[in-house]
Amino acid sequence: MDLTTRDSAITAVPGHTGNDDKLRLAVILGSNREGRFGPVVSDWFLSRAAERRDFTTTFIDLADTDLSAPLSSRPGPAVRAELDKVTPALAAADAFVVLTPEYNHSFPAAIKALIDWHFVEWQAKPVGFVSYGGMSGGLRAVEQLRQIFAEMHAVTVRDTVSFHNAHAHFDAEGRHRDPAECDAAARTMLDRLAWWAQALREAKSVLPYAG
Repeated sequence: MDLTTRDSAITAVPGHTGNDDKLRLAVILGSNREGRFGPVVSDWFLSRAAERRDFTTTFIDLADTDLSAPLSSRPGPAVRAELDKVTPALAAADAFVVLTPEYNHSFPAAIKALIDWHFVEWQAKPVGFVSYGGMSGGLRAVEQLRQIFAEMHAVTVRDTVSFHNAHAHFDAEGRHRDPAECDAAARTMLDRLAWWAQALREAKSVLPYAG
């Protein structure tokens, strides 16, 4: 995946193009740790999302933004510049996929900061998860994120993609060694996400959501 626009956290993802009826999917890579494995997982998932005819995909890499400043209803120019890298994509999205590792039994602080700096951008939209880690495959991070997104009035889909002992699944070029099972899991998760995204978009067109 060529991520050439490094002054922004947002990257358009090549794939099927189409009309405005396509669902807008924002894929968020939550790890910003030095030496992270996340780009291997995100490249794999983005290639699967690009095959879909029902989504147009935007990639948000939290390593390219800094939202660690204290929360404020009146952010200063520096914080506003960081928010401008991600807020438009969140607001425009019909659905989200959060790619998260598990750090110390939880998820990275960068994800929590992104969530906390926004509210209406999450409301009445579905969220799917791709997680990775050691024996737990990042699932403990996902279970905590489900509770937080519920507070944001978002809907998390049941089906996830999880990589246990993630490094062992990919070769030196970042290719999955045996992709049949994880590809099927990704298709199922995206199918569920598309159903909820379409249903909620249609519902909001009839009756705006008041959260």
